Amino acid sequence: MIIRGAGGAVVREATGGSVARWVEVYLEHLQARKLAANSLRAYRLDLGSVGAALAEITGTRVAELPVAEVTATELRSAFARHAAARSASSVTRAWSTWNGFFGFLVVEGAVGGNPMQVVPKPRSAPPTPKPLQGEDTPERLLRLVAEGGRRARNPWPERDLAVLAVLLCTGVRSAELLDLTVASLAGRPGDRRLHVRGKGGKNRSIPIEGALDEVVGAYLSSRRVRFGDRLPGAEPLFVDHRGEPLRRGGLQYLVRQSLRAAGISDRVQRGAMVHALRHTFATRLAEDGANAAEIAKLLGHASINSSQTYIDVTAREQRMSVRANRTHQVLTDLAPRRAPRGPGRPAGAPGGAGAAPPPPGGGGGPRRGGV
Repeated sequence: MIIRGAGGAVVREATGGSVARWVEVYLEHLQARKLAANSLRAYRLDLGSVGAALAEITGTRVAELPVAEVTATELRSAFARHAAARSASSVTRAWSTWNGFFGFLVVEGAVGGNPMQVVPKPRSAPPTPKPLQGEDTPERLLRLVAEGGRRARNPWPERDLAVLAVLLCTGVRSAELLDLTVASLAGRPGDRRLHVRGKGGKNRSIPIEGALDEVVGAYLSSRRVRFGDRLPGAEPLFVDHRGEPLRRGGLQYLVRQSLRAAGISDRVQRGAMVHALRHTFATRLAEDGANAAEIAKLLGHASINSSQTYIDVTAREQRMSVRANRTHQVLTDLAPRRAPRGPGRPAGAPGGAGAAPPPPGGGGGPRRGGV
């Protein structure tokens, strides 16, 4: 129902619940599904930006706009405004968000139908992989970092190498890497796996080969030397030079500076940075014979290409695919070899072979922008 308020302003009677109210209900519904924090932020952003455009078009605040009275015509106009300064992929994502929102409203009985079905969405070209360019680029990057080539006030080559190696040899997304805990590494030596919580709260398990296991173990030993932590399982796997959880900005800084130090910044395609390492992982698997189903399983994709049938992959096939990754060859050279443990020395204890020496000068003060 539309009524006129003071001064002729349009005011809609919020009989079926306003758009703003139902947005919050929908976000609570998504949160209950244990979506990743980044996914929830993206949903809120898309709902808010198109909702703001609806408010401008209707002359009604989102908190007063009945969701049942939003028309397809208004939504088309709102999306036209939303698309004006955004890429086709961003508009497509927002369209999917609002389509899911109205689908939820139909199930809840808040609206009689989904008007998004007549709201056009842009045709986006399929995204193309953007791996690091150059045949020897991943090996060059890892060797440079292992040698301490990334200059920093608080150098920590063991940590830098472990971060880059995990990205290149497991293909995890940046958000997935930052969400890892010490307990995410599980299994016996020789059968180690990395448990990853992916998009939509879907878990997957990625085989960890021996060389990568040694690199991560050396990093954890150096971390104990630096901070004296016992490293309980709930602790974040990767931290910055202050011992705080590594954040998105710190990870991007680490990767950017490492690429620059290795002299290969020009081998990263536009629009890719940390994600280029994930693409490199997948591209090398494909080049070395892994099939689409294996790659989809390892990357945590919901499905493979629509022209292919999804095939469930056994743990043995996954491990064989990971072992074929050529990046592991350089890690075999770089991974420290630990001496047999003596009596009374726990596994990975500080001071054992593979443990890093304390940073020079006590580690120095914090460096602005450094990780």
